Amino acid sequence: MSRTHPKGRKKRDLAGEAFAEGMKLLRANPALAAVEFSVCRQEGCELAPRDGLVRVDSDGDLHAHPDRLAEPAAWAWALAHAVLHLGFGHVPAAEGKREQPDRFDLAARCVVVNRFLLSFPIGQTPDHLPLTYPDGDEERLAARWRRAGVPATYEHCGTAGEEPDQLLLPWMGWYTRPPDWQLAFATALTRTVSTAMDMAGGRRDSMDGEPAKKRPWQWALEWFITSYPLLGGIAAGIKLVADAELARAHGIAVAAVNAEAGEIYINPLRDFDAEEWRFILAHEMLHAALRHGDRCGARDPYLFNVACDYVINGWLRDMQVGTMPEGLLYDQQLAGLSAEEVYDRIAGDLRRMRRLATLRGKGVGDVLGGPLGPPCDYVDLDGFYRRGLTQGLDLHQQQERGFLPGGLVEEIRALSHPPLPWDARLARWFDEFVPRPEPVRSYARPSRRQSSTPHIPRAGHYFPPEEIARCTFGVVLDTSGSMDRVLLGKALGAIASYAGARDVPAARVVFCDAAPHDAGYVPVTDIAGRVRVHGRGGTVLQPGIDLLQRADDFPPGAPVLVITDGWCDVLRVRREHAYLIPQGRRLPFTPRGPVFRVR
Repeated sequence: MSRTHPKGRKKRDLAGEAFAEGMKLLRANPALAAVEFSVCRQEGCELAPRDGLVRVDSDGDLHAHPDRLAEPAAWAWALAHAVLHLGFGHVPAAEGKREQPDRFDLAARCVVVNRFLLSFPIGQTPDHLPLTYPDGDEERLAARWRRAGVPATYEHCGTAGEEPDQLLLPWMGWYTRPPDWQLAFATALTRTVSTAMDMAGGRRDSMDGEPAKKRPWQWALEWFITSYPLLGGIAAGIKLVADAELARAHGIAVAAVNAEAGEIYINPLRDFDAEEWRFILAHEMLHAALRHGDRCGARDPYLFNVACDYVINGWLRDMQVGTMPEGLLYDQQLAGLSAEEVYDRIAGDLRRMRRLATLRGKGVGDVLGGPLGPPCDYVDLDGFYRRGLTQGLDLHQQQERGFLPGGLVEEIRALSHPPLPWDARLARWFDEFVPRPEPVRSYARPSRRQSSTPHIPRAGHYFPPEEIARCTFGVVLDTSGSMDRVLLGKALGAIASYAGARDVPAARVVFCDAAPHDAGYVPVTDIAGRVRVHGRGGTVLQPGIDLLQRADDFPPGAPVLVITDGWCDVLRVRREHAYLIPQGRRLPFTPRGPVFRVR
């Protein structure tokens, strides 16, 4: 028995309700709400897409499919896509006959809009669309695709299915001027971003709230965003934490920074003017952006922090950024040196250097290793600091904003080239120090004669035994109880693959714990699979290295790889060598060979 609706009760319009909810999500965005448009969802509308959701025309009308059932988030994304076509000037209103854009222009404009929506999310992006898009504006993309063709991924990435989602019509408003949606959107977007920046800096409580009274450090941070492009990108993403109780509890005299949390902690009880706060904030932002906390390595963290302070303060004085407060570290004799060079100079007088003070205080560094507040979302360091500094440097130089020290420019340019992964560096080490067996041509072993010229003898290629024996390397493997099996697997697997790629027949393997265990020459195909690990006792690696160095059957020019977890004695290796240790560990001595940190 079928159910019937009560008389007079209308059936719910699920498609209309979902569309209305999507429109609310769109209107909630102040930048898009400032663009005037109208919506057409009438039955039989010839301009509505057959398979998609929305098509926009140059009259500012959004033609939506009247019966299409979609989630409100999907409607919000499609409507935002169409409105952005208006805001970006893709469908400008103009009088007279209009020439429709070709498929290259259509695809390029949709790619630009979708790329913008990835960083300005509204609603939910459809699953069939890509998550990455090529760089360049609409004109460059369209010109490139006219030469090489439109990639299938970007052919139909609009909101009207396989039909064009943009339509140019002659402007019929005879008594009014064509509207400028591009100007309206730019004005609203600027106002929205400015308000969002005020909220991020604590100058507003909400998007529509009254501005709060700005403190001197807030004025200083805003100055970087609006007037100093080199650090403007970093300042826009840095959070200022001005909490007197927090500063007192953690001994912060003036300021400190945590790069991973993207936070600068300042003591609001200290009295500095705006120029001095500019210097202080620039000092902390350079600490974070130049990754001074990660560059410390095996050095003393506080002394390296002091060395970085000398370098940064010298740069800021040369750049004339703010005014340096009294008592900060500065020495004209150290001008032009890197932080590592300054560290080598000051490390000899530890007693005097312990009495020096950073912005955090005497005897403590202002580069922190963790956030001082509650747990928060960490920023992507590579995606934030590197991009912020490199883009800021380009803007600073293009706008000719002033002199920059050569050392600072070199360090920023170095950030544009991130370090290679450990396995790629290990492969380079193999290419440089592990020889590849070279074949020898000899008529003593002639090759097959070609059928076209059987009467001409040709030399054959073969590997002499002494050449094969020369192409090897040694592995000293820490098998103590503290050694991680995951590290063993990764390291041995990488060694086996690179050795096999270089045609190395075998490697000399020595297992070390309390005593060395010589496994002899092991085929590289077996080094990561069928090797039996001996020991699992204490950690004494020097006897294993001495065993290889004294072995008569181990070539004097063969390199040695030492795989350890870092909990070992001081090692002395008198031949080319390298170390493989876990990420975050340090060796208890200064290594002379390269150190590959396995992730």
